[in-house]
Amino acid sequence: MTLPPLRQALAFAALALALSACSPLTAFANLTPTDRAQQAGQGLAYGEAPRQRLDLYAPPQGAKGAPVAVFFYGGTWEAGRRQDYGWVGRALAAEGFLALAPDYRLYPEVAYPSFLEDGALAVAWAVENAARYGGDPSQIVLIGHSAGAYNAVMLGLDRRYLQAAGVDPSRIRAVAGLAGPYDFLPLEGATVQAVFGGAGDLGATQPINQVTAQAPPAFLATGDDDSVVLPRNAAALAAALRAEGVAVETRVYPDLGHAGILLALSRPLRGRAPVLEDLSAFLRRHTEPGVGTRDAAAPRQGTRSLTQ
Repeated sequence: MTLPPLRQALAFAALALALSACSPLTAFANLTPTDRAQQAGQGLAYGEAPRQRLDLYAPPQGAKGAPVAVFFYGGTWEAGRRQDYGWVGRALAAEGFLALAPDYRLYPEVAYPSFLEDGALAVAWAVENAARYGGDPSQIVLIGHSAGAYNAVMLGLDRRYLQAAGVDPSRIRAVAGLAGPYDFLPLEGATVQAVFGGAGDLGATQPINQVTAQAPPAFLATGDDDSVVLPRNAAALAAALRAEGVAVETRVYPDLGHAGILLALSRPLRGRAPVLEDLSAFLRRHTEPGVGTRDAAAPRQGTRSLTQ
């Protein structure tokens, strides 16, 4: 008998935990079925620090001029490792992207803005090297979940980091944030206070305060059961971007929590919500030649806009 997708995924995780001492996410990453894709590179250095490494995934038949997707994982800027997100890289590669999954330095080794500087260096690596693997370095999209969504969106909005890394910000054709914090002052929680509290200008740490008319198109998604990063973050950023005339597509997925919106990208849990389908469709629209940047698709059945 075939288990339903959700029970199947839970069974994989339970089996892994029974056999090893690894974390639930590592167990999920090790045992969950993944999409067909090529692992084109593993542990590639984009900087000199030990955590400045990335993994690379290509479509099954090769990139052949594919747009480049850089995925930043979350973890409150103090946890995470790229090896646990290969299933995300493979999912994006199967959708036609040359996908990069970089590590970046974390607290307490570093605080804001070092992880943004690392992200910019990873993008610079993509600009310099994507063509060697078949990708198009003029068509880059930035994607992230939770703290990684902050990184992705902030790099798209505050152009200083990419410019300091030698990257023309116009190469960023779109950004996508899943359950990201974009407007979180005053700082709450010991880790967040430690990570951002030393900033000379706290307001400048907030993506919502970096919005300009030059911002790239944005896909902002959240689950309506998210109690970790409240959906108001995405709603506020979407409103600010729209006020500047920037293309924004928003999605609120019912019955998904903070982790669930990311897990919905995986093969076993993809039936819970069309997150991968919606995300990929948006990014493809904005990496195809001649596409405008002020269109936004209507919400799919079973989802709603953040403005509804």
